[in-house]
Order: sequence, then C-alpha cells, then structure tokens
Amino acid sequence: MAETDTRTTAGQGLPRGFRGAEQGWPELHRIPHPPHRVPLLGDILGADRRTPVQDSMRYARRLGPVFRRKAFGKEFVFVWGARIAADISDESRFAKHVGLGIANLRPVAGDGLFTAYNHEPNWQLAHDVLAPAFGREAMEAYHPMMLDVAGRLTDHWDREMTAGRAVDVPGDMTRLTLETIARTGFGHDFGSFERDRLHPFVTAMVGTLSYAQRLNTVPAPLAPLFLRRASRRNAADIAFLNRTVDDQVRARRRSGGGDGDLLDRMLDTAHPETGERLSPENVRHQVITFLVAGHETTSGALSFALHYLSRHPDAAARARSEVDRVWGDTPAPGYDQVAKLRYVRRILDESLRLWPTAPAYAREARQDTVLAGEHPMRRGAWALVLTPMLHRDPEVWGADAEEFDPDRFDAKAVRGRAPHTFKPFGTGARACIGRQFALHEATLVLGLLLRRYGLRPDPGYRLRVTERLTLMPEGLRLHLERRALPVAAARAGVPAGAASEPRCPVHGTGD
Repeated sequence: MAETDTRTTAGQGLPRGFRGAEQGWPELHRIPHPPHRVPLLGDILGADRRTPVQDSMRYARRLGPVFRRKAFGKEFVFVWGARIAADISDESRFAKHVGLGIANLRPVAGDGLFTAYNHEPNWQLAHDVLAPAFGREAMEAYHPMMLDVAGRLTDHWDREMTAGRAVDVPGDMTRLTLETIARTGFGHDFGSFERDRLHPFVTAMVGTLSYAQRLNTVPAPLAPLFLRRASRRNAADIAFLNRTVDDQVRARRRSGGGDGDLLDRMLDTAHPETGERLSPENVRHQVITFLVAGHETTSGALSFALHYLSRHPDAAARARSEVDRVWGDTPAPGYDQVAKLRYVRRILDESLRLWPTAPAYAREARQDTVLAGEHPMRRGAWALVLTPMLHRDPEVWGADAEEFDPDRFDAKAVRGRAPHTFKPFGTGARACIGRQFALHEATLVLGLLLRRYGLRPDPGYRLRVTERLTLMPEGLRLHLERRALPVAAARAGVPAGAASEPRCPVHGTGD
C-alpha cells in the first residue's frame, strides 16, 4: 500500500502542501455548504463555537450525507451516510488522519497511540507491545480492581442517598473511570472519592481537551493574541500532567516493578520481533493517552446510559430483571458473568449510538481515489466522519433513529445491518485498542448500579451535551432509591423476552 505523507505544517494538523481540505477535493464546489457564507469568516456566523459537533449535526440534517464547512479560510468536509462511511472505512484506500483537535493534543500526548501520525514508528511498536494487555487473561486480572473501584462509587452514592442528595452523574462517572484506569493500568490511586472536588489531574486533562477544541475556532495567526491567557493555562496543565506521570514512572522504577500492568509492559516489554522498547518520552505519552482516553470516553458513555435508564423505566426494569437472574445475590459477580448481561450491553450500545462520546474520526486518502464512486479525492485529502449522524442514518436505523431503543442491538438486528454502520470506537487498524476494557467496565458498572439503586430523574432536566472533543451530559443529577438484593429473582428467572439473544460481548458492533 502507498504510504501517506502525514507530516504537518506548524500547528495546522493538515498534510504538508495542503492549505485546506479543498486542495484534495478537485470538485469541492459540488459539495453543499451552509448558506450565507462570508469572506474570511466562512460559515461561522450563527455558529456556537462551544458546540461544534452539535452545530455540524444540525447542518448535516439540512445538507445531506456529504457537506462542507469553512472557517477562517480552512474548508472541512464532513461525511455521515452509511454507504459513504463504509467506503471510507476501506483500509486499502484510506487511513486515519490526525487533524483538527486531535493534532492540537500532540503537545501533551505526542506520538501516543491516539495522536501519532501514521508514519511515526512508535504507533505500531506501542500497539504490538500493549495489545496483550487487553486480552482475556489481562482482563480477568483487571476485573477485581474494577469491582473494588465500583465499590467506592457505591459507598459514595450510599452516603449521598442517605443525606437526601442527588448524585452528580458525570462527575462521579469521571471519578470512577479515572480510578479504574489508574489502578488497573498503573497501580496508582488518585483518591477521587475522598475529595470534594475533582482531582487536579482531571482538571488539567479537561483543560487540555477544552483548549484543543478552542484552537479550532480561532485563526492560527491570531491564536497567540486571542488565547494568550488560555495558552498559559494550557501550558501549566501540560506541565502538571507531565510531572504527575513522570513521578509515577520514577516510583515504579524504584520499586522494581508492579504486577504486570500497562506501565510494566511499557517499561519492560520488548517488541516480540524487533526487540525494540518504548523510549522514556513515549512511555510518558502513552501513559497520558491511556489516562485521558481510558476514562474520558467511558465516563461519558456511562453518564448517557444512566440518563436514558432514568428516562425509560421499562428498559431499566428489564435490565434489572436480567441482572437479578444472571447474578442472583452474588455480592461480587465474576468476570464471565459480565458478558452474560446482554440486555445491559444493548443499553450501553444504544447510548453510544445516540451519543458516541468520541463523536468524529478523520480519514485520509492513501492515494488518488473516488469516494463512494462520486467524490474525487487526491492523495492526502481527508474528511471527518460525523459519528452521531452515521448512527442516526434513517436508511440504517429507521424513521425512529432519534429514539432510544436498546432492541436495535439484539442479535438478529445486528446480523441484519450492513458493516460499518456503528463506529463508537473508530475504525480500522487505528480503532481504539482499549474498547474491550471500556465495554467490560461499563457493563459491569451498569449492572452493579441497576442492582443496587432505582434511578429517579429531575423532572425539569432536559439533556444538554457539553463538548470538549468528547461528549458528556451537562448538569445531569439523579435521585437514588435503594433496592434490596432480590434473592428470589436469582432462582425464579425473568419474564418472557426479558433476556436478549446471545451475542458476542465485545464484537458484533457492525465492524
């Protein structure tokens, strides 16, 4: 396969030699764009720079499955139709493109797995070294630690419930997922549930994500002027993240090793074929990548799932019935018992369909090609797949695609859908390496929470989605009601139709 030159011009995240996506789209004028475009500013009038994804979703509904937006002289092409998304997933013709907000994270994540350019050798090296850390044997070792962190969450929620307070769902899911990846991956405890506020590491991570997104809304030459204070704050956030990780790495080296977790693999494991090892700088980049990606997207997925469960009591009751039947009164469900929660997993998948917490991924042409037989693209040209709209394509998901319905993911429905229609973890060789970890953790936690609590929403709350490269419900608080562990239900079974048909707990997602 031809290699794509993905080296970038300073600060732009665009292939060298391209001033904007239009240079790689010979017939760009055929692709619709929003009305009332003005010189220099492009399409930003009337746009909300705090919610670019949701703005793009609104344009997608008006302009169709391929459209373009322009800001400060840079043109971006968005795609979302299922047929086009399937074609751009062809690994022989397209590869991951690191641009926009992702490239803006390189000052902190460097050539980590998520932010590496395709030509950088550390991506393949790190992938090959770390892939076994997400196999079955490793996952079984993580499971008890996931249970322990979930117990800290339920202890916290018990205290809040006893005090008559609603729980801060996004904040508490962030605490949960940060502690889980820190404990399982790096043997570190941030003490998140013992703090009144989020750990400073989380604050710094959110700051870097938000700053990366803000950079997309300001012309590059004017960023030093308009974002001077934010830039200083971002530099301080990056320095804090680096110090925290470096301290942890030094402590691990002094201790002589841990229990074979991710950090041990990064420090001690050589590539099985070449004998290469990760450099100290790349180890830092990978640790930050896993801490950010390993908690940020999973916390969003759990938060959206809990929102929908609170608003759909029938689905919540059905899920609880499944948990009661499969887990019974076992206080600590085993690793294999998590995969048996098939309806709970459907709820998680349906939440990720409506609000994939990583809401877009970019693909670039490896060589001159024609996308979906209609749109010529030169080598290096790229487009953004707008995942929330791909997941709402009525030709795939039906006229009710905006509605929450976990049965879209029963085994028969999944088998009947075309490939490449469900992409919450990206696509191809650069898809999320930790997706099995995230799905196991999220399914386990949902099962534990459903078994323990009834979820009551605030009647006045309407879902608002905040954007910081990832998506998260804003201001979501739930009231809890304690359930008794239903021992009898473990023996009595569940009503007909409550259990879903078997399907693989990790695959079967349309890939």
